[in-house]
Amino acid sequence: MRALVKLTEEVDGEPRFISDPPLIVPLRELSGGEDDPVELESQIRMTIRRYGRTLPHDLRALLEGFRSVDLARKVVGVGSVGTRCWVLLLLGRDQHDPLFLQINEAEASVLEPLLGRSRFANHGRRVVEGQRLMQAASDIFLGWIRTKETLDGELRDFYVRQFWDWKSSVDIETILPRGLDVYAVACGWTLARAHARSGDRIAIAAYLGKSDSFDRAIAAFAAAYADLNERDHEALVEAVRAGRVTATEGV
Repeated sequence: MRALVKLTEEVDGEPRFISDPPLIVPLRELSGGEDDPVELESQIRMTIRRYGRTLPHDLRALLEGFRSVDLARKVVGVGSVGTRCWVLLLLGRDQHDPLFLQINEAEASVLEPLLGRSRFANHGRRVVEGQRLMQAASDIFLGWIRTKETLDGELRDFYVRQFWDWKSSVDIETILPRGLDVYAVACGWTLARAHARSGDRIAIAAYLGKSDSFDRAIAAFAAAYADLNERDHEALVEAVRAGRVTATEGV
């Protein structure tokens, strides 16, 4: 509902994505208004059906209770910058029953040159299977597609999940030292569990051993990485000040 309020406006009695380039650009603007709206809607429906086949039957039935309403290109997290990302609005019983799906382009893993190609033919499926393996509870709408409906006509892989899918965190700006310690321990346990589920937990435990050598190495790496982030930010601020980079506040 927060996304519905923030990202849409009412058009002819139904919500449609607002236009706020470059952060969010509705499909109707990207297509230049030249494509047949009925044909675009048909292509979106076919894409959703292909994606639905990657879901368990019970969730496929849940998805079929919604109809697609609008599609927009969206700038999302830092890790997705430079790839194609879409956000899809679907409605259930009425305009107060929205479902937002995020459709992220999935490219070849950066590990492929070292470890060889994935056993999954679709890079979107590789991402989804990895998340399901590592996470204790994954998004129920995780799925994948391969489609040419990408404006440039190129065949590309994508993975799908809910947009703003109930993830939460803590306010690290106001957290007390004791709270930060508890939060760090929880994050550490979560990460360790993911490695144990996806790797050889016996080999990992043997490698870590019983000393604090690995702990100290990770702490040193974290401190060095934080220093690098500060230097990168200083370089960005200087580039903005010198006019080499344009920055927009409030984004």
